[in-house]
Amino acid sequence: MAQKRRKFSPEFRDEAVKMVVVESRPIAEVAREIQVNEGTLGTWVSRYRQEHAGEEPPLNISERARLRELERENRELRMKTEFLGKAAAFFAQEGIVNLSWRAWGWDDRRVC
Repeated sequence: MAQKRRKFSPEFRDEAVKMVVVESRPIAEVAREIQVNEGTLGTWVSRYRQEHAGEEPPLNISERARLRELERENRELRMKTEFLGKAAAFFAQEGIVNLSWRAWGWDDRRVC
């Protein structure tokens, strides 16, 4: 049997969106707290951000520096992931991937 659709008041939606936007809380966390589907809350937040795109305050100096740091870290992690993927493909192609201790002649008791 299909469930009835829940209807939420505009005030409830606004409060939920403010919990995400103003308090910088994750959508998933707020959705669990107020017992709303993550996708529903995400839609509300996206709609709010589209309607109020010019109202967000500009980043201050420390936030801008943190953003640059996170962007740099993100680039590095993407490069590492790409390299590891290529390395795994290379070793798999060569048939070298057997990383068990015994395959390399190590006894499990000597590892620690």
